[in-house]
Amino acid sequence: MNHWIIAPVVLPALMAPFIVLAARYHIGIQRAFSVAGVLAMIGIALGLAFQVSDGSILLYQMGDWAAPFGIVLVADRLSTLMVLLTVVLALFVLLYAIGSGWDERGRHFHALFQFQLMGLMGAFLTGDLFNLFVFFEVLLIASYGLMIHAGGNARIRAGVQYVLFNLIGSTLFLFALGSIYAETGTLNMADLANRVAQIGPEATVGIRVASVLLLLVFAIKAAVVPLHFWLPSSYAEAPAPVAALFAIMTKVGGYAIIRVYTLIFPTDLAVTSGLHDLWLLPAALVSLAIGMVGVLAAQRLDRLVAFSVIGSMGMVLVAVALFTPAGIAAALYYVVHSTLAGAVLFLISDLVRTGRGNLDLTPQPPIAGTSLTAAFFFIGAIAMAGLPPLSGFLGKLLLLDAAYGTDLVIWIWAVVLISSLISLAGFARAGSVLFWKSHSIPTPESDEPLPQPAALSYVAVGGLISVLVANTVFAGPIHSYTTTIAAQLFAPAPYIAKVLDTPGKLSPPKENN
Repeated sequence: MNHWIIAPVVLPALMAPFIVLAARYHIGIQRAFSVAGVLAMIGIALGLAFQVSDGSILLYQMGDWAAPFGIVLVADRLSTLMVLLTVVLALFVLLYAIGSGWDERGRHFHALFQFQLMGLMGAFLTGDLFNLFVFFEVLLIASYGLMIHAGGNARIRAGVQYVLFNLIGSTLFLFALGSIYAETGTLNMADLANRVAQIGPEATVGIRVASVLLLLVFAIKAAVVPLHFWLPSSYAEAPAPVAALFAIMTKVGGYAIIRVYTLIFPTDLAVTSGLHDLWLLPAALVSLAIGMVGVLAAQRLDRLVAFSVIGSMGMVLVAVALFTPAGIAAALYYVVHSTLAGAVLFLISDLVRTGRGNLDLTPQPPIAGTSLTAAFFFIGAIAMAGLPPLSGFLGKLLLLDAAYGTDLVIWIWAVVLISSLISLAGFARAGSVLFWKSHSIPTPESDEPLPQPAALSYVAVGGLISVLVANTVFAGPIHSYTTTIAAQLFAPAPYIAKVLDTPGKLSPPKENN
């Protein structure tokens, strides 16, 4: 049993109360421990990713109780990729929060940040559906605290809307778990994979209802149309570092769909017949279209970025909904790209707010730090719009290639290409208003100059952009790795055997007669 698997969950779980209890009034100590914790998690994530890179599957059994009776954490190529992506993103977001002073504008930012990481790590590593629900709730509580950080009426209203929508998702999740347990008697993912496969065609009604409910829950988390209404205002009103961290939150929903619907409810089961191509794929295409139309129609930069997140998540789910190895590989490559690109744009919007005073897409005098901010925006816009040479273009090519042999290839190609053109027009409009037309408007002499963004803020954004560039430069090896991840997902027998084949472990206690 590999004890390192639980470290990404336990480390932030211990760091958060330490920050609250021992460093509540010392922001410098909070920053030091928070950054040190994230750096340690990066080292652990790299170690876990290296261990599973050869196809190995690592298992951790809480209390040394065997599955399906005990709680298990499982690390494979997919989960470690998501863990590594999350902690790398968290490092640069944390540096930005420190450099911009966002962490000082409210209480307990660093503790909530650590609890958020704990929920994310647990969601990616758990091998049990009920504990996936538990970690979703940890995410919800911590993210709500982060969203209303620094207060304000607009932020509180957006936070309430965010919580209500996610509570609906949590309620549906409980209904789905109850239905699944009633039908199968287990919630362990590996055990479920075996038991669902044994359900005959005449007894699939209950488990099919549960599978649909689960898909609705994950669609809410992934902001799939028509369950996306909570995202634009919630992400736009959240503090910029929080919104940048939330770029990985929608990917949790995408991860859950990939994990559950390749392991438990694969496409060849009668239980899920038609669920993937008749519901998920059209919803993903509509999400992609609406997200990019929102980019073109947005009147504020933060809402433009929020709609681009919806569009990029639609792009990911179009590839996922193909449920082929090529589609999943393309989706995972695009997950890495879209997470980094979305975070970059949210942080750039805060640079614009700092130098301009607002985020309205109307011509105004030049902002402080125009040159570097404009250069960063140009790179981020190219990445999100999917223009060459950055990884967004490569990700879309992989998606189009994966869709080539499908029945809906014409629809997929048309929506992807037209939405890319629309997003290009939207980002070009925003860039010209913010950085080009501003030079034709003189700065009033009576106005006090706005502050220049901090150097550490630029370092954090530049660091994320460098990772985005690395995702482009090493696109070949990264896509090869995502291809091996997809192959492992579509051959789940070793995963199931690793989790369930545990001789010599404790059995559940016998009841007294």
